[in-house]
Amino acid sequence: MTLTHSEFQAIAAKLTPSGQAYIDGKFCDAADGDKFNTINPATGQVLAEVAHCKSADVDRAVAAARRVFNDGTWSRAEPEHRKEVLLKVAALVRKHTNELAVLESLDTGKTITDCLHEIGTDVPKFFQWYAELADKTFGKIAPTGPGAMGLITHEPAGIAGAVLPWNFPLVMAAWKIAPALTVGCSAVIKPAEQTPLTTIRLAQLMEEAGVPPGVINIIPGYGHTAGKAIGLHNDIDTLSFTGSTEVGRMFMRYSGDSNLKGVGLEMGGKSPFIVLDDAPITDDLIEHAAMSAFWNGGQNCSANMRQLIAAPLVEEFTARVCERVKAFRLGDPLDPSTDIGSMITKDHKTMVMDYIQSGMDQGARKIMGGNSDLPGFFIEPTVFEAVTPDMKIAREEIFGPVLGIMSVRSDAEALAIASDTEYGLHATVFTRDIDRALHMARSLPCGTVSVNGFSEGDIKTPFGGYKMSGSLARDNGTEALAQYMQTKTIWITT
Repeated sequence: MTLTHSEFQAIAAKLTPSGQAYIDGKFCDAADGDKFNTINPATGQVLAEVAHCKSADVDRAVAAARRVFNDGTWSRAEPEHRKEVLLKVAALVRKHTNELAVLESLDTGKTITDCLHEIGTDVPKFFQWYAELADKTFGKIAPTGPGAMGLITHEPAGIAGAVLPWNFPLVMAAWKIAPALTVGCSAVIKPAEQTPLTTIRLAQLMEEAGVPPGVINIIPGYGHTAGKAIGLHNDIDTLSFTGSTEVGRMFMRYSGDSNLKGVGLEMGGKSPFIVLDDAPITDDLIEHAAMSAFWNGGQNCSANMRQLIAAPLVEEFTARVCERVKAFRLGDPLDPSTDIGSMITKDHKTMVMDYIQSGMDQGARKIMGGNSDLPGFFIEPTVFEAVTPDMKIAREEIFGPVLGIMSVRSDAEALAIASDTEYGLHATVFTRDIDRALHMARSLPCGTVSVNGFSEGDIKTPFGGYKMSGSLARDNGTEALAQYMQTKTIWITT
């Protein structure tokens, strides 16, 4: 049963979040004692002081991770043991759902409703699902003649680094940590400097579950210090990054400038929501259109901010989407009746407002939305019509609540506009014709295509992007394990 606004506020009042690093099974300050503040974006108030880790702290974390990896405490443990421990992590996250959800909401400005779902359902599900794979990941035997046997085995890659985004902090931590630890890696994790608190708290729960010292290390800090040190470290074997395309480029360079570590990237997007001319404009379609754009305040890499609507339907679609969006409620993220929380920082709010001004300057018609008078970093959900493909708001990732509606005259035009982007993460298509649906799904150059509903899939399906939205690596599904394993051939002459 969901708690009330006042009950969530009471939980918040009792929280004393740790901002320390977690290295080799101990909570500690940065080696030089440096700290920074993490801010509640809904109020602008300081939540906690956080250790500002740098290269010396990364070195300590990697040394601990390497030591425990080499001694085999985790890397060579029975897979059933790793499974048991990770299942305990899942259970502890469930047990502490309300506390973690409130902490996540305070640190991110996300609505408590979203945080409860992500932390009460998604995060433990990720740990549980990968835990169940620990004793079900098999090698192969190659076909050979009678004089040889060819064994194909999988081994943990070694030390896994992960650099997390600020929009889904604990979900992204689970995406990286669960598969890495399942196969036997040790991990060094840098949460986003804006939102480190729940990842630090997760380390406490993982210790309680029985994860050995050194297997998981949490290094809070800035991208240009701790993040860069992880990217350049010569003893990190594989690295997974979720964030902007600009920073993803840096991690590719860091790999080339260090030990050529494998780099898995999940980056930006400018995802289309396509409504073909045979799709009825139902309440369900409108709900998916609105949520695909404004879920998490539009701070989502797969947000469907380009909505390409068949010309005969665009007038009705626009009116009904605006009607739905007007019902969204901005407000205190800890209030369960709030639909949209705040932007993550003051600078990010300013950037999104600049995009809104750009849309108006370039001739798009703003129907609704814009700045909010609420304290904190809020922006009202914004809808533009008469958007053209050359406009800045149609081409660049805004990462805020700014929806642009475009009219298209044919399937071919919709496909051409949808594909004309440097990104390739996600797309949604609505149609009643399965042939048209499959044609669009197969033709769209992106990692996930959702038909007749906005969805990123779930834990069982791989998630990642084409083009500048990602690398060949994938999060989720069994495919995610590949980022954290080496493949070895053993050839035996008989």
